[in-house]
Amino acid sequence: MRVGATATAFVVLAFVCVAAPAFAQDPPPEPKIWTVTASAGLALTSGNSETSTVNLAYDLTYDPQTRNMIKSDGLFLRGETEGEVSTQRTGLNIRDEYRLTERIFVFGQNQYLKDEFKEIEYLIAPTAGVGYKLIDTPETRFGVDASVGVVWEKNTGIDDTSSSGAVAMSQRLQQTLTANTTLTQVFTGLWRMEDFEDALFTLGVSIAASMSTRTQLKVEALDTFKNKPPLPTIKANDVAVLMSIVYKM
Repeated sequence: MRVGATATAFVVLAFVCVAAPAFAQDPPPEPKIWTVTASAGLALTSGNSETSTVNLAYDLTYDPQTRNMIKSDGLFLRGETEGEVSTQRTGLNIRDEYRLTERIFVFGQNQYLKDEFKEIEYLIAPTAGVGYKLIDTPETRFGVDASVGVVWEKNTGIDDTSSSGAVAMSQRLQQTLTANTTLTQVFTGLWRMEDFEDALFTLGVSIAASMSTRTQLKVEALDTFKNKPPLPTIKANDVAVLMSIVYKM
């Protein structure tokens, strides 16, 4: 009996020694609550014309791993041609989302735009609505949303600030092409209820390739279209091609 007990104890001890490393594996990393990226780009040309373009941007997400999530992004763009400012635009957006199901969420957001060459001193549009995630996988994320609210717009040379009810919608697609490359496409529209022909649209398409664990090279085409500019001399459409270095914090 003693021999049997000793042998049993030895087998148990051997099993514990072998199994211990498996049970002692490092726990999975905790999910990130804050995700912050910042980017900056500079383009210079010389020869027949001297041009320079600077762009600064950020993207922030606060996700405490509950039903609530806060997102914000912004872009500053300034360009000079022959020493004179030819582009100057600032856009900001902040959104608070609350998840109802795995695919449906409600949100409130506020958009801000200042565009010197569209004669927009400021445009502020707080709206609230609902969104739906059509595809939500690690490789592909595709969602749409719609909201209603108010828009205030102040144009250069016009004393009064115009206001109206507003309808907004957006669509966003993010596709992982390879382990290091991501394609992103975003469309937004903002319509004034008092005149649906007076609308503001933006379309952005970008591709980002990783250079390291924290940095990316990003190329983006950004199209801004205002259906009814404040003055007939202002072009409705502006297109910018941006190249920047993105840093993930």
